[in-house]
Amino acid sequence: MPDLSHGDDVAAVNSLRSAVMRLSRRLKHQRVDESLSPTEMSVLGTLSLCGRATPGELARKEHVQPPSMTRIVALLESKGLVRLEPHPEDRRQKVVTRTEQAEAMLEESRRKRNAFLASLVENLDEDEWAKLRAAAPVLEKLAHL
Repeated sequence: MPDLSHGDDVAAVNSLRSAVMRLSRRLKHQRVDESLSPTEMSVLGTLSLCGRATPGELARKEHVQPPSMTRIVALLESKGLVRLEPHPEDRRQKVVTRTEQAEAMLEESRRKRNAFLASLVENLDEDEWAKLRAAAPVLEKLAHL
């Protein structure tokens, strides 16, 4: 585990933070639909992974407050990107699902962002690419903690 009183660990954590922030910022500019916020795109991506979820589940997964998620879902619904359906077991709740329009937009966004990352990776040598491929699952784990 990193020891933030140790110079090498501090440097590594700083480097990781800086790199993740820069890449994130650059990827945000590779959007298909500029009218959606990064948070709205993230919610659609989460729905793409889990299929369907209640607004409360989405709030937990996205690390936002439930009232904020309710507003985000309402916005996405008004844009035709999600549907609210009755919960199969709890009539008090709704389940959020993405529409075909959202799925097509997400696929185009992924294609564009993947092409951007692939163009960056072309600048790496084989050893660097192998290390990055090996680190991808660890970065994915960090993103979901």
